[in-house]
Amino acid sequence: MDTAPSAQPPASTAPAVGNRRRVATAAALASAVEWYDYFVFGIAAALVLGDLYFPAGSPTAGVMASFATFAVGFLARPLGGIVAGHLGDKRGRKPMLVLALTLMGVATTGIGLLPTYDTIGVAAPILLVLLRVAQGVAVGAQWGGAMLLATEYAPEGKRGVYGSVVQLGVPIGVVTANTVFLAAGALTTDSAFASWGWRVPFLVGLLVLGLAWYIHTRVEETPAFKEAERALAEQEKSEQSSPLRTILRGHLGTVLLAGGSFAVNTATFYIIITGVLDYTTRELGMEKGPVLMVSLCVSLTQLVLIPAAAALSDRIGRLRIYAFGAAGIALWAVPLFLLIDTGSLLWLAVGTFVASCFLSIMYGPQAALFAELFTPEMRYTGASLGYQIAAVAGGGLAPFVMVLLLEATGTSMAVSGYIIGLSVIALVSIKVLADRARAAEPEAAPEAKAEAESAG
Repeated sequence: MDTAPSAQPPASTAPAVGNRRRVATAAALASAVEWYDYFVFGIAAALVLGDLYFPAGSPTAGVMASFATFAVGFLARPLGGIVAGHLGDKRGRKPMLVLALTLMGVATTGIGLLPTYDTIGVAAPILLVLLRVAQGVAVGAQWGGAMLLATEYAPEGKRGVYGSVVQLGVPIGVVTANTVFLAAGALTTDSAFASWGWRVPFLVGLLVLGLAWYIHTRVEETPAFKEAERALAEQEKSEQSSPLRTILRGHLGTVLLAGGSFAVNTATFYIIITGVLDYTTRELGMEKGPVLMVSLCVSLTQLVLIPAAAALSDRIGRLRIYAFGAAGIALWAVPLFLLIDTGSLLWLAVGTFVASCFLSIMYGPQAALFAELFTPEMRYTGASLGYQIAAVAGGGLAPFVMVLLLEATGTSMAVSGYIIGLSVIALVSIKVLADRARAAEPEAAPEAKAEAESAG
């Protein structure tokens, strides 16, 4: 049964507590710095990249062009997930994570040094797109590696909590990116920020290379992969030795269901942190500094909510928590934009805070849930593909779709309808996953049975 979680490593092979903590910390830092590098592009796309790299046409056209470039990174993420997943399932989680961090550091620094359209003409947007593609490949490769380092080192009954340390990389990345942008804006004039201040957050990406070296030299491969590696060595020459081929032939339905269950989360998240930033500053006339501060404060609350939701999923089941979050997003989609449209910072904070609560409820158990959908020998590939399909279908296109809907309809309620539609897809996908878990074979792992019972 491809939705049945695999068992934890035997107690005899369980890693020491100190090693677990070191690995969990490294995975969390890897996720945080990787997402920081990825998110600074989204903030810059909403604030400055349209004017600097796509100057022709109206301001709206420039923003849409920069958001389209933002989306290109998402289109590249499945490629990173496929390549790193295949090699990560055959060669190890750690090498792929190190490679992903290195690629992200180089690409992000490259964006910070990239000349503008006024300097090198059409080469500027072309190079910007290529560097954004490299960012997308890197983050597509990173998530599976960091997530599996954490969850495959987790002690019995705490996979959700350990997986959540990687999920915390998202709010940490958002908080850090917003903080650095706020600092750059506060320490420069508007003209200086547009000229060079916006580059500073990208140049911070150099720090990720130091973390890549630390993981390369100080972190060991996961026990689950070592067990799977022995099995893979016995079938290296067989047709089934390819994790990607195994996924596509026998488990593609699970990958698509995983992606369908998560698209609403990633779409709503990017609407809040990038689409709303553009909408409130360009359409509602709000100041970018206070809006960024609201985003920063809301993201801080996720540092508590995400691990709390993950811990609860260890007790009562992942799918039950996951479904509650998806239903909450659907119910809050209309009130969210009614509050934003007031143009009040207070109501903007209330609207996005409640939305982020439901996002955190889904995001907390998501790493463990995706890890448990696949066995170790194909887990990197399967979990990464499910996550990155959701990223393309939801997150990558969401800010672009938001601007398009606002221009076509003139009302933010169209964006609410978009979120509700994705929520319905998520709830249907979760229901099918729950039904599959209930129908798991009697010999399925104990965690699979517990998940099936708690999903009801």
